[in-house]
Amino acid sequence: MNVETSIPFLEEILAPWQETIGADFLGYRNHVTRMLNFCFYLATPNEEERKKLIISAAFHDIGIWSKGTTDYLAPSVEQAISYLNENNLSSWSEEISLIIDEHHKIRAVNHTKFPLIELFRRADLVDFSLGFAKNSVEKSFIRKVKKELPNAGFHKRLMQLTWQRVKKHPLSPFPMIKW
Repeated sequence: MNVETSIPFLEEILAPWQETIGADFLGYRNHVTRMLNFCFYLATPNEEERKKLIISAAFHDIGIWSKGTTDYLAPSVEQAISYLNENNLSSWSEEISLIIDEHHKIRAVNHTKFPLIELFRRADLVDFSLGFAKNSVEKSFIRKVKKELPNAGFHKRLMQLTWQRVKKHPLSPFPMIKW
């Protein structure tokens, strides 16, 4: 399987966010693109599903920068809904909201109506864990994706933000994690 290093529809969605995300932009873009490669490895989505995954991926962590918070799920959903409404795709709001809101869930999400939720969750975990959680993605493909789409400081930035959160909210250090 080939690694997609550039996904034009994703680039189009992320372009207006470049200034807001600032120095973290390349790291976030590469994280999103790596994660999408893992989605496409785990399943072969049809064109509509692919579009839903790309939109979800573009916005899934965007609240970190749009609201400056590590409690970013709700702000990320908010930005995705805004995008969907602006692009006459509001019929996808429920599914994309759930994909984003459940992507850090610890346990599997078995949603019969929206199976993309679990696919997305598994793919994000592969990248978030730096490939330690493989979730049925071959090690060789993970290495190939990481080589083609470098981290660019993304995980280092997550650690910095997490440490800031721990210092301010020691009893609630990971508000985005769900059981």
